[in-house]
Amino acid sequence: MGEPYVGARTPRREDARLLTGKGRYVGAVRLPGTVHAYVVRSPIAHGRLAGCDAKAAWAVEGVLDVITPADAAGLSLPCVSLAPGQRMTSFPVLDDAIRYVGQPLAVVVARTPEAARDAAELVDLSLDELPAAVGTERAMEEGAPLLYPEWGTNVLTDFTMGDEDWASYAEQAAHVVEMTFTMGRVSPYPLEPRGVVASYADGELTVHISSQAPHHVREHLADALGLSHDRVRVISGDTGGGFGAKEHVYPDEALICLAAMRLGRPVSWSESPGDRLFATLPARAAAHRARLALAEDGRFLALYADVVGDVGAHPSNVGISTFAVTATLLPGPYRFDRVAVRVRGVVTNTTPTGSYRGFGQPEATLTRERLIDEAARRLGIDRIELRLRNMLRPDELPYTTRVYQRYDSGDYPLALRTLRDLATPVEKADGRRRGIGYSCHVESTGMGPSMDLKATAIQAGGYETVVLRMEQDASVVVSSGVVSIGQGIETALAQLAADRVGVPIERVRVVLGDTATTPYSSVGAIASRSLAVGGGALTRAADRLRGKLVALAAHRLEASPDDLEIADGSVRVKGDPAASVTLRELATSAWRGWDLPDGAAPGLEERVSYDPAGYTFAYGAHAAAVAVDPETGAVEVERYWVVNDAGVLVNPAVVEGQLRGGVAQSIGMALTEEIVYTPEGQPITDYLLPTTREVPEIEVVMLETPSPITPGGMKGVGEAGTIGPPAAIANAVAAALPEIADRITGVPLTPSRLWSLLADAPAPPR
Repeated sequence: MGEPYVGARTPRREDARLLTGKGRYVGAVRLPGTVHAYVVRSPIAHGRLAGCDAKAAWAVEGVLDVITPADAAGLSLPCVSLAPGQRMTSFPVLDDAIRYVGQPLAVVVARTPEAARDAAELVDLSLDELPAAVGTERAMEEGAPLLYPEWGTNVLTDFTMGDEDWASYAEQAAHVVEMTFTMGRVSPYPLEPRGVVASYADGELTVHISSQAPHHVREHLADALGLSHDRVRVISGDTGGGFGAKEHVYPDEALICLAAMRLGRPVSWSESPGDRLFATLPARAAAHRARLALAEDGRFLALYADVVGDVGAHPSNVGISTFAVTATLLPGPYRFDRVAVRVRGVVTNTTPTGSYRGFGQPEATLTRERLIDEAARRLGIDRIELRLRNMLRPDELPYTTRVYQRYDSGDYPLALRTLRDLATPVEKADGRRRGIGYSCHVESTGMGPSMDLKATAIQAGGYETVVLRMEQDASVVVSSGVVSIGQGIETALAQLAADRVGVPIERVRVVLGDTATTPYSSVGAIASRSLAVGGGALTRAADRLRGKLVALAAHRLEASPDDLEIADGSVRVKGDPAASVTLRELATSAWRGWDLPDGAAPGLEERVSYDPAGYTFAYGAHAAAVAVDPETGAVEVERYWVVNDAGVLVNPAVVEGQLRGGVAQSIGMALTEEIVYTPEGQPITDYLLPTTREVPEIEVVMLETPSPITPGGMKGVGEAGTIGPPAAIANAVAAALPEIADRITGVPLTPSRLWSLLADAPAPPR
């Protein structure tokens, strides 16, 4: 077989089609007789739709249908993640009650996209506007406008996790650092916008959609539209990026399917670029009032955070779970005697918030790591030394934190010490002030155990199933419920199968993204779980298939299975290559039922479901070197370093790419990206993504501690690069500007925000 595939920098097989214009995107789906839809959205943030007159729209040539709230009465979508006491567990697809700018109010379908848009502009909306509640502070004020008057409040849920007696530990502490942190509302920006092509014939609905979770979409569409699940097929091809925003079905996407059912012909829709900031779910949007209590020697005693999350107009599919994940990952890689987190989700007159890469973990890391740096500054302790004093050692793992997370394996101090040796200051005499900042995190990956999901009120299973088949010609087909969203999973699964079965990778095909041909996946490609859970299932299936091949060969060769090996397309006796039988001979005989051992079933197909015993926990340490212009407040990230451990690395090149891409995204969150609303709930649409000018060289060092949980030892890595940068960059800015260090409490650190802080600060020490 030569060199193993696992651990090799195998080129991504997806790239051949993606880079030559042959990607399978929704926008390229062409079905005979396709018509086009346009979504009419609310121009106001709060009020009621008193009337929706479509007469003028119907007069436009080519218009085929107009769907208004009356046509979609009772159509709703569920919240999958539920919180204690959550006041709302589903949301309507169309509603007369308006709660955010961009809320779908109607859909127009016409023969051409142009006609649909022209007609949509003629739909006459009669709107009764109400005062808006924008921002959680405003929404929680006495007398604030209520989005759901029957609740008597805008608080969707309010609960506490961790130790009830944390305050007594804080009261006895020698030092307490208390600060309030904010992370702005940010938007996922996939290259492929959300899109749907839906067709309905013979009682069956077929949906081409850009999705991270096609099986998830199928069941929610079927339930919403009153179809049995077997009557809905969902196909997700090459999802051009998701980052969490495409892990479920949206109201506007469900409406396109309804339109296809009403017309009996294919309906196509794609989100326009101008709609993304108020139609695709944003994320983050949270404030943390936090305290870190320390003993005289710097030992961490207690950590507390009051997390207030902006849910937006209604809980999305994920509800407040991003804020709950913030709570569960708040301790990071450190020991605390006590940890407690209060979590509140508040509805506001803004776009509902949802998932984004990192899923609550960048927020937790920003709060914890800024508190630690500020504590070190106040106590006069080296900030790396303070971390190392309190960091969990390898011999303490597995370790269960005060907020119920059981870390599996790793060497957290090694990551930080490695990072310390990498990070070197940039020295330039250009009038700017410079600093290096650090951050450490533990990342929850491999979202899994089904009963754990049930216990935390997530309405889904966490297992993955793989069907692995060797055909008569000894080619191998892998079919999995996870999907390709740009993360290289097609290549990684092929590497695993080739290695474990013992065939050339060119002989392995991977089938993903079609609910009619792939095994069920309840939650799909989210939460850094595709390889840890889907790959775990494949590892077991491949081991079984290999075992069956060896058993068939042992029967044919009259040899002990222990004396056989798979090499060069054959199963042969070790040390005697002449005593062999080809894989093709074995496969052909197996499928024909010839010459099988007693009790062996015909065929070579293994179907394995893997429900992990626990989550896996990757971890990392980040450092950023920044330069701050004190005259303008502009921040430049000049260098960036990452040390990361994602368990066994199936493809190191893919892992490095994931890390660098995540860092680039998160630099945007740290410095430039934020959706801002006026007090009336109107989004300000200037949204500044990082470019190659803002993203520096990113040096990556990878450690490799196998997970004791996953078959194959893999952990997840998809979100790792995104978690550390806001904290590392904020700490670097604080190091560069010590006179305002205690006021570096929110991101993005825009020039205007920093300039204002500097303008109010005392002169820096000379």
